[in-house]
Amino acid sequence: MATAIPLSIRPISSKADRKKFVDLPFRLYKDDPNWVPPLKSEALGLITPEKNGWFSHAEAQLFLAERGDTVVGRISAHIDTLALTMPAAQGFGPGCGQFGLFDAEDENTAKALINAAEAWLRNKGITRVLGPISMSIWEEPGLLIQGYDHPPTIMMGHAKPEYRGWIEGAGYTHAKTLYTYDLDITQEFPPIVRRIIQSGEKNERIRIREVDKSKFDEEAAIILAILNDAWSDNWGFVPLTPPEIADVGVKLKPIVFNDLIRIAELDGKPVAFMITLPDLNEVIKPLNGNLLPFGWAKILLWLRKPKARTMRVPLMGVVKELQASRMAGQLAFMMIEYIRRAAVSRYGSTRGEIGWVLDDNQGMNAIAETIQSKINKTYVIYQKAL
Repeated sequence: MATAIPLSIRPISSKADRKKFVDLPFRLYKDDPNWVPPLKSEALGLITPEKNGWFSHAEAQLFLAERGDTVVGRISAHIDTLALTMPAAQGFGPGCGQFGLFDAEDENTAKALINAAEAWLRNKGITRVLGPISMSIWEEPGLLIQGYDHPPTIMMGHAKPEYRGWIEGAGYTHAKTLYTYDLDITQEFPPIVRRIIQSGEKNERIRIREVDKSKFDEEAAIILAILNDAWSDNWGFVPLTPPEIADVGVKLKPIVFNDLIRIAELDGKPVAFMITLPDLNEVIKPLNGNLLPFGWAKILLWLRKPKARTMRVPLMGVVKELQASRMAGQLAFMMIEYIRRAAVSRYGSTRGEIGWVLDDNQGMNAIAETIQSKINKTYVIYQKAL
């Protein structure tokens, strides 16, 4: 009778082990038509401290689960020092760590990995854990629990349905729900929305403008100032730092198009923004994680004349002083409409995705429902006391 190969869990730090960490999902999800293989160079950059500005205020430990020479699971345990300084009522706060980048072949492996992550966090003085958050709240937060039947858009996560039961079985409970909304952008918005937009167009105080990519740093600074003000009271908020902003700029600048990102000005002052990105996942999915030998050429060819079925709105914000006003909704509807027109006419898009949106963000959920979008994916962030 064959002897079962024992499971081992070990912390990793070498370049070779990080490669194994990145490679695992390619085996676990190889038969899942809705998994989008990330570019391996990007995935490696995320977990390499020298290449990810998030590590300027955070530390992480990666773990691999192995049976013999076969990698059967992975997890990260991490502590964001900025998150520790946030009010506990906003999700993070003193004593709060996270786990993320979680994948496992079976439930026993999952439990062993979670135990290892918890032990590392506990040893660092952490008393509460949130997860999965991979690895910053601005990257891929939450576990997919609804919407497995279609691929995620750029910068959104995917997971196996079994993971929910395994995480909950390890003693985790619901902390926060995140939604993404699906929208047919070939259709005009309802009459009430069109009237609100037309009213805004008659208001001389309002200007909705495209960004100017030739002034990338200046425009990014304007958006960041609005973002840090607009989101500062939100659950899970952690301010973006200059090193992270520099990283985001490098990654996203190639897919920034002037007509897909709008800034709203009131009396000449920037007060709101909306960022829309073509769904690069449609382009990278066939590459199976590799830029060589022809991946680079395919992406560069697409960038010359980009077409995308789906557009994603990952971020929007209105300054706090306007958030309780009717003006906030009006500015949002105007930006959404102008971007919708550009997406359909210039990029051949037919579908939009908005999110993620917190389940208790009444203003944004109301806007999504008013333009007749529907929830297409649900993610959950779990919590546990250590």
